[in-house]
Amino acid sequence: MTTITPQRIAQIEARFAELQAMMASGELDGDKFVAVSKEYAEIEPVAEAAAAVQNLRAEQEGLEEMLAGDDAEMKAMAADEVDSVKKALAEAELALALKLLPRDSADDRSAMLEIRAGTGGDEAALFAGDLYRMYTRYAELQGWKVELISANASEVGGFKEVVANIAGKGVFAKFKFESGVHRVQRVPETESGGRIHTSAATVAILPEPEEVDIQIRTEDLRIDTYRASGAGGQHVNKTDSAIRITHLPTGLVVQCQDGKSQHKNKAQAMKVLGARLYEQERASVASEEADARKAMVGSGDRSERIRTYNYPQGRVTDHRINLTLHKLPEIIEGGGLADMIDALIAEDEASRLANLDG
Repeated sequence: MTTITPQRIAQIEARFAELQAMMASGELDGDKFVAVSKEYAEIEPVAEAAAAVQNLRAEQEGLEEMLAGDDAEMKAMAADEVDSVKKALAEAELALALKLLPRDSADDRSAMLEIRAGTGGDEAALFAGDLYRMYTRYAELQGWKVELISANASEVGGFKEVVANIAGKGVFAKFKFESGVHRVQRVPETESGGRIHTSAATVAILPEPEEVDIQIRTEDLRIDTYRASGAGGQHVNKTDSAIRITHLPTGLVVQCQDGKSQHKNKAQAMKVLGARLYEQERASVASEEADARKAMVGSGDRSERIRTYNYPQGRVTDHRINLTLHKLPEIIEGGGLADMIDALIAEDEASRLANLDG
């Protein structure tokens, strides 16, 4: 990790003081006040961390001067304190460095969760259901709200495809490394021979866009209504409430039939469409910054195999960071997933810290 230079700390403190003066002036109009307030809120914790580093560096410098002096009593006192100050300084510098890492603008947002069964037939659909339950239980433990958007259930259980919105602060930051192919190795309940099968499901995590991110023109949409099919009671067979929206410029197609009204299904489908268009735009920008993304934990590519859940051995392995946890039951139940997510975030931070400019 690059040491944060005194010049960088001086820049942070100068900008913070400038923003403080602007906020106190009472001369900012509406839009300018909003922009300055947002920057102030973002830089305040950075400035506090920078001040802590500066104070500890000054304290360490003073102790080292005492150690180099001739006063035996002062040297003894400095010797008692210098190690604890060095430790505190190292922790403060790490905290500041983490705050200086470039932030993904979508980190604080809610997210759309999409899971699709891959190779493996019925077993893949059952696994997709297991993953959906794992994510929803983890989300509930975080105090987030899970709203099912659409689901295509399998005849044997689980899902061929399921889409849900997970609402809360920082959802995308926690979930963004979950995109990719998840593989399961286990003996299916329907397998009489007891042979281990390998199946897969694809997970996509899409940050929820804000209105300013994506503008969808009505003339770019083709909206079709049709009669819902599958489970859902008598209602689905009586009205053409299901909605299919095609975004003509991109060819993206979104369907929703779970709501009880055509209006709700349309609103939900538009929400999913907005998230997919926003993710396309983010992916386009990311491809232009390919070198910067090499340091990240995985590319977020949905075709990348990222994790294996091995039931006979009770282990979960994340292939991107070569981490194996022998606690599959806890992870698949949601509570143990935090250990995997936290490890991925820590690895991403470590790799980016190594490239941080002071």
